[in-house]
Amino acid sequence: MEFFYPNWINDMWRIWGLIFYNDKKIFELKGEKRFDKDAIESFCKEKGVALYDTAKEVIRLKENASDKFLEIITPTDITELLNSLPHCRAIVTTGEKATDEIVKKFNCTKPAVGEMTEFTIGNRNIHFWRMPSTSRAYPLPLEKKAEAYMSMLQYEEMLTGDFR
Repeated sequence: MEFFYPNWINDMWRIWGLIFYNDKKIFELKGEKRFDKDAIESFCKEKGVALYDTAKEVIRLKENASDKFLEIITPTDITELLNSLPHCRAIVTTGEKATDEIVKKFNCTKPAVGEMTEFTIGNRNIHFWRMPSTSRAYPLPLEKKAEAYMSMLQYEEMLTGDFR
């Protein structure tokens, strides 16, 4: 896939649009059922948001996007990744598989959905957030998902305003 969360029915970019611009459609390409990759990349750079997978190589055991049928062949070296991002102070996962990979890698407590725990790398304390899945298969309205993400962003001091 060309970029993160490209599936039209995934709500990731609608959540960010709602939170930062009070517009869930801001990252959509007008008249098309796809997202504006360039606008999303610019937004992420401006806001200091980095995106990466917890695995470099996977096998989908069934023809669907469910983490239940995902086998990780080559995990991402998260420690190396974090060492290359010295100003990073938080990791956010949106799925069960990614959450489990972080817990396993850093031997930390698994946070409840919408909550945070912490772990240490060297002398740096990292906040580890487990957020609601942005998949529409996750039974929570868009606005409720956005509220959970907004709470996390407020805690991490990444918001300059409120979407309400």
